[in-house]
Amino acid sequence: MAALTKDKGLATLLQVVEQFQDLGDFGNYKHVFESGVGFEGFTCAAGATPTLGEVGEQTFSPTFVYTTYFSAALDDAVVEQFVRQIVDIHPWELPVIELTGPVSVAAGAQVEDCEGAVAS
Repeated sequence: MAALTKDKGLATLLQVVEQFQDLGDFGNYKHVFESGVGFEGFTCAAGATPTLGEVGEQTFSPTFVYTTYFSAALDDAVVEQFVRQIVDIHPWELPVIELTGPVSVAAGAQVEDCEGAVAS
């Protein structure tokens, strides 16, 4: 973690994420996230203004993948505010942000469904 916080971009990401108390909230566990380092490839089309690479050429870039979780019952405005802050700090012209629907694999734990009812 110390190495991540020394990188200005990643440190800024972690600061933004910490502002949103609902992210990664699993009851007794808070700020739950996963991350991975890898690479990605892309080719910029005409009209793009890439931060890395050139229009028409294939580019490979190191990447940092950050995954966190939030309740499906969370107000859409909170999710939108979080996504907007990530877009604002992201260095790319078009950041890749993926949101998926709720999935629960917690065995033996009680979880709330979208209507707030408790299921086990």
